[in-house]
Amino acid sequence: MSYDSVFRPNLFAGRTIIVTGGGSGLGRCTAHELKSLGARLALIGRTPEKLDQVKQELGDPETFTFAADLRDEAQVKAAIAGVLAWGGRIDGLVNNAGGQFPALLKDISLNGWNAVVANNMTATFLVSKAVYLGWMEQNGGAIVNVGADFELGMPGMGHNGAARAGQTNFTYTASVEWAHAGVRINSVIPGFIASSGFDRYPERAHDVLRNVKSRIPMKRHGTESEIAGAIVYLLSDAAAYVTGISLRVDGGLHNYGKSSFYEVPDHDRSKPFNGFPLYKVPKVLE
Repeated sequence: MSYDSVFRPNLFAGRTIIVTGGGSGLGRCTAHELKSLGARLALIGRTPEKLDQVKQELGDPETFTFAADLRDEAQVKAAIAGVLAWGGRIDGLVNNAGGQFPALLKDISLNGWNAVVANNMTATFLVSKAVYLGWMEQNGGAIVNVGADFELGMPGMGHNGAARAGQTNFTYTASVEWAHAGVRINSVIPGFIASSGFDRYPERAHDVLRNVKSRIPMKRHGTESEIAGAIVYLLSDAAAYVTGISLRVDGGLHNYGKSSFYEVPDHDRSKPFNGFPLYKVPKVLE
C-alpha cells in the first residue's frame, strides 16, 4: 500500500531532502510521505540498521543513508558532504533527530543536561549550518525543525524545555539572517503524538502518556501523519512566504494549558488522519 498523502503527486519531484532521525518514528513517517511525493531522500541517523530498514521500506535503492552522531561537528560535516556527493543538491532539510528523558531538575546530572541540549539544540544548529554553507547559501531551500512546546516551562523535563527553547530561538534568528539567501526556516511543535518514541520512555511515564488525552481539547493523541503533513506543508511552495514560525500540532493542548475556568467536555468528534500504511500503535498505548 502506498502512502495516502493529502498533497498532490510529484510535489517534490526533482528535489533532494534530508531527514535526520529518519530511521524511526516521526522521521520514518515523514520520509515515507516525502518519497510518495517524488522527493529524493537522504536519511541521516545514529543507527545504520534502522536507516537501512526504512530504505528497504521505501523500495528505492537510490535512497541515501548516512550514520552519524549529529552532536559531533566533524561527523555532521561528513554527512552533509556525503549527501552533496551523492545528490548534488539539498533543497530541503528536516531536523527531526533528538531525544530526551523525564527527570526533575534536581536529579539531572551535568552529563544528562548536556546530552539533551546537544541532541535537541546543538545538533539542529550544526546540521542547519552545514547545509546552509554547503548548498543553501548560494541556492536557497527550506528547513523545518521538529521541536517541543516549551513556553509554559517543562516541569519534569527541564533540560528538554531549555534545549527546545534554544532550538526555536535559533529558528527565529536564522529565518532573518538567511532570508537574503532564499532560505526559509520554520519549526513544527508536536503535542502528544502516538509514535514509537512513546515506547522509549520509562515505565513510570506510561500512565501520563496513556491518560494525557483528558488534557487535550481534541481528546486524543496525534498521529505521525499529522506531523508529517505539517512538515510537508512548510517544505512546500505553498509556504513560500512563511518563515520564522512555530506551527503547533497539538490538538489545542497549549491553549488549554492556560485555562483555569473551563473544562472541555469529553467527546469523540476529532477524527485522526493517518495516511501511513506501516504505522503501528506504540506498545504503551495498546
